[in-house]
Amino acid sequence: MIRLLALLALCFATSALAGPPPGHPSPAQAADLLMPDKPPAPAELPNQGKVLSSIDANDFTYIEVERAGVTEWIAASKMALKPGSTIRYEEGSVMTNFYSKLLKRTFPSVMFVGHVAVMGN
Repeated sequence: MIRLLALLALCFATSALAGPPPGHPSPAQAADLLMPDKPPAPAELPNQGKVLSSIDANDFTYIEVERAGVTEWIAASKMALKPGSTIRYEEGSVMTNFYSKLLKRTFPSVMFVGHVAVMGN
């Protein structure tokens, strides 16, 4: 039994040291593909709108955006914005009837996004 366990351990150890099959990324390359270090280029962000207002709250900025004639709220990592600025942003997770304890306010809908790019005023 001990010999079998030792043989299995040796098999697992050598397979862990073997490289990925040809054409497959290494684990480090795969991690870079899934979680790139740099944010996407503005052209890669599908949504564009005009900033109507923004509210900073701890590590987040809540941004009121007008997009295609519709007003919506998005939230992103804290950033400096001016009303009238044009931004691009990605799709995110939408929370309805979101209550911010810090702001003591309920937002009808907030989309939490990872990336926002300021295009200009």
